[in-house]
Amino acid sequence: MTNELDTLLTALYVKVDDELEVERWMGCPPQLSDPELVTLAVAQALLGFRSEARWLRYARKNLATMFPYLPQQFGYNKRLKAALPLVKKAIRTLAVDTDFWFDNHWIADSTPVECGRSRPTGKRSGMAGWAEYGYCASHSRFFWGLRLYLVCTPTGMPILWALANPKLDEREVLQAMLDVEEDLVADRPGLLLIADKGFASKEFEADLAMRGIDLLRPSFKREKKRKGESLLKSLRQLIESVNDTLRVQLDLEQHGGRTFEGVAVRVAQRILALAAAIWRNHKTGAPITRSLVAFDH
Repeated sequence: MTNELDTLLTALYVKVDDELEVERWMGCPPQLSDPELVTLAVAQALLGFRSEARWLRYARKNLATMFPYLPQQFGYNKRLKAALPLVKKAIRTLAVDTDFWFDNHWIADSTPVECGRSRPTGKRSGMAGWAEYGYCASHSRFFWGLRLYLVCTPTGMPILWALANPKLDEREVLQAMLDVEEDLVADRPGLLLIADKGFASKEFEADLAMRGIDLLRPSFKREKKRKGESLLKSLRQLIESVNDTLRVQLDLEQHGGRTFEGVAVRVAQRILALAAAIWRNHKTGAPITRSLVAFDH
């Protein structure tokens, strides 16, 4: 493990322990505290361990000084799923603790989170009723699972995220996300939302305008060139790059979740790892804030 990863995990543990209201256990507290659990989950995502059993074996051998006690696989899985609210708070806490939080340019997109490939899996899986068949135009493929909707800054810092059925309209999902965080939008006058053609409609743009949000998207062939469209290509590459970081470097689609709660916390685990890397790079003045190279080995 690199010194950079060691310092990241130490800083993250201190941040979570100091600023988040972790659960106060009645009676005897667990041997692995909630801040340690969150830090351990980030280390797993950054080091690329998809199997929890293999991860715990590695951690017992190499991270014993940082985590004196590690539960068995069942206990780790159970604690991790229960910590989903804490992981969500940690993502927001790290975002707020950077200059990127005040950026009034947001980029929105969605990417598949595959949960199975065979027809029997779709029928027997604990994800049945949540997951569905969808189509990913970016990769020209069908998939069975969910969609991750991510709103981030141009630097890649996650601001909003949600998992949704892939058959739902993208605009409806994004509107629901903005409804939940309407105070967040109200605090950013002149907010510019950058999205692709899938978010195009007069009703959607009118709804965004009522919220004080301008939409920057590509124009259709039958439309006139939209204002600011010349800048869109380079900006759109940013969100594609963020999705690529989640899919390739953080193994988004190899999450291993078998229930909605399991998938949700594993996706959140990877988003937190991305946020933690950006947060640490920002604090240390690294030239590339979204780089995971210093932490992934």
